[in-house]
Amino acid sequence: MERPLANLVDLGVREYGATWALQRALVGRRQAGEIDDVILFVEHPHVFTVGRAARDASNLLAPGEVPVFEIERGGDVTYHGPGQLVVYPILQLRERDPAERDLHKYLRGLEEALISTAAAFGLAGARRPGFTGMWVGEHKLASIGVAVKRWVTLHGLALNVATDLGYFARINPCGLDAAVMSSLARETGRAIAIADAKATLAPALADALGRQLVPAHESALGGATLGSLARVERQ
Repeated sequence: MERPLANLVDLGVREYGATWALQRALVGRRQAGEIDDVILFVEHPHVFTVGRAARDASNLLAPGEVPVFEIERGGDVTYHGPGQLVVYPILQLRERDPAERDLHKYLRGLEEALISTAAAFGLAGARRPGFTGMWVGEHKLASIGVAVKRWVTLHGLALNVATDLGYFARINPCGLDAAVMSSLARETGRAIAIADAKATLAPALADALGRQLVPAHESALGGATLGSLARVERQ
């Protein structure tokens, strides 16, 4: 069966709030059949996000000057920042393929892409029972938190490439002790560029999610660009 197309759009470094608004706009366009599937690559300035699974504010220890967003994804509190590759798949889970609408399978696919990426850098990535994400030994290198609206996905995964891990000490990431968090750079003991992580993760995502990725400009998003959203907000 031929794989559906998905536009791979690299947003570079973008502020979290605007990117969250972009995701929601893209979900609406995907639900309406106005665009193909989209996968967004992005780095965010320092930000904490709190998901639906957060039971109280106790895991948000000392955010300080870092902004905090309460959002609709699964999971608890996490950190995004420079040196971390964040991926937001906006995918229509196809009705004609019942396996695609198995959300546990979707989460395992994201984990598989992360495990394959770790292997490409010489690391033995693995799952851990009871948690989503990707681990190397006792250390967690990637977090996953998703939402699905009318069978279109949003939010996604965050892979620590060369992240300043000190920011995790301001929270209990996903309810865990901050000491468990690590990165590709720390585990390999060498510098790893975000560009190299992108080039490795993209084909792994294509295989795990059953999509044919097509590198695309932001203009492929059917008018729902960060620029257009900013213009709307200023009106």
